[in-house]
Amino acid sequence: MRVTELAKKLDISPDTVRFYTRKGVLRPVKDAANGYKSYTPKDEQRLRFILGARGLGFTVNDIEEILQVSDNHHTPCPLVRELIEQRLQETEARFNEMKRLRDRMRQAVSEWQQLPDADPKGHRVCHLIETFTEHDNVTQGNTHDAEPE
Repeated sequence: MRVTELAKKLDISPDTVRFYTRKGVLRPVKDAANGYKSYTPKDEQRLRFILGARGLGFTVNDIEEILQVSDNHHTPCPLVRELIEQRLQETEARFNEMKRLRDRMRQAVSEWQQLPDADPKGHRVCHLIETFTEHDNVTQGNTHDAEPE
């Protein structure tokens, strides 16, 4: 099957198929007569695997490594377990960062409800952000980020 057929079958864009082909994880056969690439059921299965792995948070590099181990007829399961734990830790860290950001945004919304609008003065752009971040830097000990007026 051709790129568009495979893409349609898996409900993805043809560019996604081309991307993984360029990465070398899909290896279609090139027709000598017309130059079209033809994908096999094995390519379809690999791409289903790739999409499933991406859905679990594995990176493209992770997937390449997993496929390489499997292509060498070794079980990739220990590697998969190790990688998923790493991705989980990274996701937890990003999640916690996002929760902290959400809390800061909520605090800003709450504080800014009571503050008036103000025209820029001196080197200031918007007193809401600048006052909030100056206050934030002082309370968190991040005074190295604050710039003098």
